[in-house]
Amino acid sequence: MRRVITTLAILLVVVVAGMTALVLLVNPNDFRTYMVKQVEQRSGYQLQVGGDLRWHVWPQLSILAGRMSLTAPGATQPMVTADNMRLDVHLWPLLSHQLSVSQVMLKNAIIRVTPDSAAQKPSGAPVGPGDAEPVSSSDNGWSFTIGKLRLADSLLIWQQPGGDEYNFRDLNLNLDQDASKQASINLATRISRNQRNVSVNLKGQMNVAQYPHRLVGQLDELNYAIDGANLPTQGIKGTLSGQGEWNGDNQRFSLQKMQLTANDSALDGSAEGRLALPQQLNLALHATRLDIDALMANAPVTDSSAPQRANVVSTPVIAKPRMRDNSNSPLNQLDLTLNLTADSSVWRGLTLTNLQIDASNQQGLMTLSKLQGKFGEGHFSVPGSVDIRKPVAQVAFQPELDNIAIAPLLKALELPETLQGTVSLQGDVSGAGLSIEEAKRNWQGSADLEATNLQLSQLNLQQMVRRAVARVSNRVTNDQPDDQGIQQLSGRVSLKQGIFSLPDLQGGNSRLAVQTKGNVDMVKQQLDVTINMMLRGWQGDDKLAALLNQQTIPLRMYGGWNNLQYSLPVDDVVRQQLQSEAKSRLNQWLDRQQPVKQP
Repeated sequence: MRRVITTLAILLVVVVAGMTALVLLVNPNDFRTYMVKQVEQRSGYQLQVGGDLRWHVWPQLSILAGRMSLTAPGATQPMVTADNMRLDVHLWPLLSHQLSVSQVMLKNAIIRVTPDSAAQKPSGAPVGPGDAEPVSSSDNGWSFTIGKLRLADSLLIWQQPGGDEYNFRDLNLNLDQDASKQASINLATRISRNQRNVSVNLKGQMNVAQYPHRLVGQLDELNYAIDGANLPTQGIKGTLSGQGEWNGDNQRFSLQKMQLTANDSALDGSAEGRLALPQQLNLALHATRLDIDALMANAPVTDSSAPQRANVVSTPVIAKPRMRDNSNSPLNQLDLTLNLTADSSVWRGLTLTNLQIDASNQQGLMTLSKLQGKFGEGHFSVPGSVDIRKPVAQVAFQPELDNIAIAPLLKALELPETLQGTVSLQGDVSGAGLSIEEAKRNWQGSADLEATNLQLSQLNLQQMVRRAVARVSNRVTNDQPDDQGIQQLSGRVSLKQGIFSLPDLQGGNSRLAVQTKGNVDMVKQQLDVTINMMLRGWQGDDKLAALLNQQTIPLRMYGGWNNLQYSLPVDDVVRQQLQSEAKSRLNQWLDRQQPVKQP
């Protein structure tokens, strides 16, 4: 045991003595020229290291440097600048005056990936093939290998030619590679743009043997969080993983076997595209669950028990948000194709199944060739186009609904749930804006509509007519049982400047015929609708029953949604009949009282 301790002590003394002698005998500034020349010969980049180089021996033998910069050939700005640089080196190569760097660490670095920092070819230089491999330099008697790269508290400035500039702040990067050029990467950063904040933290592996021409790797996990303007209050959070590839020659990328989560949504599929202008993105996605409401800034209220109110609270002028402008939309610089299927999805409280979307975007002009799915027992299809090349989006849709429940649809459109039944329609609408409020105010169009099994909330039309007749006269009765609502109602409807017009809807059931006309002002939340009803099955006084069986009785509903007024003038109809009958009998009696003239 004593010999072991003695041996370890001797080794420790030798190591300490060797490192001390090395620090005293080897000047790290002797490597400055070597590093500059080797970087230039191997890559063409110009390395500048300011200040004196000095040793740092614990816990790792390192060379400390002050401000440094790395500039590409012909570039007007350095690609990398840093306030501090640390080079962790291997001990034994130093004995033969070789510099073997195991790790490079930069603190407070600024990395520019911009047109000004990119390498420029000399004027008149021949252009080689885009897939040419970089030429390796010859061995100059010493090695310069980097196994680890560390960036701390740094900034990445990224800009494509002709594109916008993006600043990735608080960049922290750990990159480790082995002899076969297999690298593992840990990265964390954040970006703020257009009043939105994005934070990213990723882990993965990649093959850097063909860098910068090609990178292939595995994205094990990417955690992200987005918050800010026009986003949900809680923001959008999720994860992303998949197998990726980057082609630096044509700025193309692809991500296969992608797994994506966003709040309560879960998707899988693939993505590919190009970062160089014009930017491209092709998405093929499948969602087991897609909660669109959780990704919207203004998700609708889902509490169906809460009463609906029309009260609007006006905020102070200084608190009103700015008018939205499409000039900052990324779709204006993007060519996009989207193929999305969702087993289950939620939109404005509606649970949709088998949702299918086929869409394309050409720098701000989006075409929805397919937007369809199922809701309950019904089916919907809403193809159309959205043009966001102007400050306010211009839309055009051709909706087709088949057997869609009316009450939840009214709730989704922020309208009173006063009508139950199902609706089918084919229409054509267009206008400005994409929100529900903008649709109510600015859209216009028309549709052929057919509704079935209609019921007005808390209103029984047949019962209303019977009671109104009973209050006027007891000479007739109607004992026919009530049919449940209106079996069928059809006609053409139109929308313009917030007014939903019902020029002539006709239908009914076996005992009730109805004809509806009027309009609904969705902006002012008022309506004026008249339902002309003909109720059959009256018995009693033959003349009065025959009149009521063929007489149209108007039910008018008018006023604000929260204070509707009703008018059902049955008494006028019956009174007019009674007056006519009384007048007829009086005339008959007078005729009988006149003396018969003698011949």
